[in-house]
Amino acid sequence: MSTANSYFEDLRSKPEVIDPTQNEDMVDVGEHVNDTAQSALKPNVTVSSSVRELLECPVCLNAMYPPIHQCSNGHTLCSGCKPRVHNRCPTCRHELGNIRCLALEKVAASLELPCKYQSFGCIGIYPYYSKVKHESQCVFRPYNCPYAGSECTVIGDVPSLVAHLKDDHKVDMHSGTTFNHRYVKSNPHEVENATWMLTVFSCYGQYFCLHFEAFQLGMAPVYIAFLRFMGDDNEAKNYSYSLEVGGNGRKITWQGVPRSIRDSHRKVRDSFDGLIIQRNMALFFSGVDRKELKLRVTGRIWKEQ
Repeated sequence: MSTANSYFEDLRSKPEVIDPTQNEDMVDVGEHVNDTAQSALKPNVTVSSSVRELLECPVCLNAMYPPIHQCSNGHTLCSGCKPRVHNRCPTCRHELGNIRCLALEKVAASLELPCKYQSFGCIGIYPYYSKVKHESQCVFRPYNCPYAGSECTVIGDVPSLVAHLKDDHKVDMHSGTTFNHRYVKSNPHEVENATWMLTVFSCYGQYFCLHFEAFQLGMAPVYIAFLRFMGDDNEAKNYSYSLEVGGNGRKITWQGVPRSIRDSHRKVRDSFDGLIIQRNMALFFSGVDRKELKLRVTGRIWKEQ
């Protein structure tokens, strides 16, 4: 038994998640599922834990989707894990072959389950084979903490994340549609991958995150400022913002649409979707000695009509 357990642990240390929505073999089992049922609200259905366990792959512990494989002794396995066990049943070590467990696939097709984000407000009940696709797009799915200065793992809805940013990350909170920030750094050469500032703005009944930082672009460090919207992308498109930085009679202006916090901080930064300032220009804006970084970034947020 200990040998079998260590075998499972070794396989689980190399997880491979299969997206059931991409699996063509699902069609023959799921073809009778009515698509309109995905969004229908139905009485809550209780599925026994024993049925859930039957649909759990013994190797990766994820829910199984067609084709579900079985050995001659009836032990089941998901299609993603089959090639990883070298055609040997991880339970009894018998050869797997190409036997499909059609009965279990049909049992799964008959199930309807609540969304896993039920605790966040989703009250829909979904067919087993449609549930994963719904959850990947569910409007109630929680957001990741938008704070970029650490690998924060906190998730939640917008009100809880706002409180988390204020209480745990000590982020500056401001109300209003305009801002005027001054960023100072005594040694502008120590800027590689440095996250300097996150400020949260409240306006129009929404919350926005203003990021300002330095990072390495090729061989040269650059500065970037951008705005993210604490909500989904379809709502973010209702707003626009502008940023301006300057000095010594020169200025750079940026105008754009805030990105949803569904997009990670790194994704937005690495797409350069914001106000980009080269270091030489930033030092020129800072003054004649160029020994200290002094940037003033102003901007405003407005709602599109």
